[in-house]
Amino acid sequence: MNENTDTETVLTRRGALVRFGGFAATALGASALGAKELLDAEGADAAATGPAAVASGLVSCVLSPELTEGPYYVEGDRVRRNITEGKRGVPLTLRLGVVDASTCKPIRGTAVDVWHCDADGVYSATGDTEGTTFLRGIQRTDRNGVATFKTIYPGWYQGRTVHIHVKVYLGGNTVHTGQVFFPDALTDQVYLRSPYNGRPNRDPRNAADPIFRNGGRRSMLRLARSGSGYVGRITMGVSRS
Repeated sequence: MNENTDTETVLTRRGALVRFGGFAATALGASALGAKELLDAEGADAAATGPAAVASGLVSCVLSPELTEGPYYVEGDRVRRNITEGKRGVPLTLRLGVVDASTCKPIRGTAVDVWHCDADGVYSATGDTEGTTFLRGIQRTDRNGVATFKTIYPGWYQGRTVHIHVKVYLGGNTVHTGQVFFPDALTDQVYLRSPYNGRPNRDPRNAADPIFRNGGRRSMLRLARSGSGYVGRITMGVSRS
């Protein structure tokens, strides 16, 4: 499969694990922090990564908390980069990195699975939307350890702050189940735009969300403006032992 195309191959959970098998792992990770963040691994010099950089303190990888899968996970996500399926919303490019937490070196070929609600707070493949697949997909990490998705800024639904669900598969195992979050101030700006502005008074915000309070501050996307939308980045560190 060409990982740069939107190949719509349907995979069960077991199929994803077998197809994207790779490194053994037992715990999962989080954000890469330091002078040279691995979120921008494309141009990183090899001397600034790996065990020597970790030992020197130049780079540190911090394990983030596991967060609940939630009720909207379904098997059979498509292997594709563009998951919008025509859904309206502010464009969002997700760049989700996976690194070895011991060395901060990126891991190639990891399967990353994402799913989130649309601008109206609705998930595909559940309830009245059964049989649909919008805003769900799987991608493999590239040689820089990054999986890229084209999607939209998520909406909100009652009882939850704005978030995206993520799973990471390594060596035939689900090694990370988590959620990534958005700064409230940025969400306030985005929600002034159509189609989000048709649903005012979102509730709750990050601080009042029970899952965010359980570790969401370490699962925040780093966002930058890109054209009419945004690019959101985070790196998840994996412990292999």
